[in-house]
Amino acid sequence: MTESVSYRAPFAPGGPAGIDGEICRKLLGIALSCGGDYADVFFEYRAGGGLSFEEGITRSASRGVSMGVGVRVQRGDATGYAHVEDLTWEAMKRAAETAARIATESAVAPPVAVEPIVLPKRYELDQPSIDVPGIDKRALLERASNAAHAFDSKIKKVEASFVEEIREVLVATSTGRMAHDVQPLLRFGVRVIAEDGEKRESGRSGGGGRMTLGYFEQKSPEWHAEEAARQALVLLDARQAPAGQLEVVLAPGDSGILLHEAVGHGLEADFNRKGTSNYTGQVGNVVASELCTVVDDPTFLQSRGSINVDDEGVEPERNVLIENGTLRGYMQDRLSARHFETEPTGNGRRESFACAPMPRMTNTVLLAGPHDPEEIIRSVKKGVFAKTFGGGQVDISNGDFVFSLTESYLIENGKVTAPLKGVNLIGNGPETLRDVTMLGTDVETSDGIWTCGKDGQSVPVGVGCPTIKIARITVGGTEIG
Repeated sequence: MTESVSYRAPFAPGGPAGIDGEICRKLLGIALSCGGDYADVFFEYRAGGGLSFEEGITRSASRGVSMGVGVRVQRGDATGYAHVEDLTWEAMKRAAETAARIATESAVAPPVAVEPIVLPKRYELDQPSIDVPGIDKRALLERASNAAHAFDSKIKKVEASFVEEIREVLVATSTGRMAHDVQPLLRFGVRVIAEDGEKRESGRSGGGGRMTLGYFEQKSPEWHAEEAARQALVLLDARQAPAGQLEVVLAPGDSGILLHEAVGHGLEADFNRKGTSNYTGQVGNVVASELCTVVDDPTFLQSRGSINVDDEGVEPERNVLIENGTLRGYMQDRLSARHFETEPTGNGRRESFACAPMPRMTNTVLLAGPHDPEEIIRSVKKGVFAKTFGGGQVDISNGDFVFSLTESYLIENGKVTAPLKGVNLIGNGPETLRDVTMLGTDVETSDGIWTCGKDGQSVPVGVGCPTIKIARITVGGTEIG
């Protein structure tokens, strides 16, 4: 099994691949030499690894490292981008020259002096997990496996996994900013299979964030294992879901993934710049129930979606998207912000140095409302309680969605009763927000499990919400009396 090597930031002063302001200044000058309006250079080092454990043995152990630089030049709405994995001067210079060709005017770029900016410390760690010996992380997986098997004799198979990375970025821009950040990340997961005769169901639980192994002091491997086992056992006794339009209550926390997918993507500025979002031209208009205030907030300490700086060198702050039902603005990167004649919001993110940034969410949360969660349940005569979400599909242009639920229950006469299986929620994001009739005081954020994909790029994100009552959503299932 691979053992850890203490992490040493390559791009920091004194690092093995130290990058200073003078190198950035020269590259920016070359990038702007053909008349570009704006340029940035983005250095990235990423070290990651993973372990998987199944039925008493380590199934896989991996470790990988990547490093490179991307150079971007903008001229109007056009973007030139080039990247290299070779950090020799000649290779970086060629990348800057290639990106510069998006512009065609011969020009002598003025010197670009870059100055370091001071960033917040939203995930400064004493010891990132990647510095912990692999044997210690394997022990966490073995503990989870043992706990799940001990939970109930119906648990027949257990898979546990641990994935981690540390990502160092340095970005310098032609606006004179230079930002350096080190971003740790870990994710732990347990999946179990339960069997009872011919019935077979699975359950899962996981979490993590930008934190140390101290995470497990709050939620131990045993806790996750027992939660996964409980979910699988519940599903063994679940009945088929009702069908038709019903009141739906969403549990706090991970139910925010519906908000993220069905509403959040439509509030990313590039879709609105191109006119392909349902929210295009709606700033200042009522787009949701007056109970609803939606924010994108990268400032949560050690959350999976939190960042100290975005991948364009902008320090992000809490961004109010919808306030008391009224659309206040979008999530902006530099390109879209220039189009809308506003400032970037710190939402310019990219998967790696090989990708150009675009507007992306960080931690997207529907804020708390005035209602007691138990009062919300009591108010429903017949409906569905959505506890945990699985996969889903969303049409960004109009917000239409289909989501599957991994754990849900029937609500009858104000009480949560029978567990359900095969539940799909079918609806429209904007309409769903307008149909919010009660909002709980119990807002929670997700426990570090979500990854968001867009245009082939994936980034870690967080979601969150309180208990939500929605007047009507189409539930796909089997009609029951």
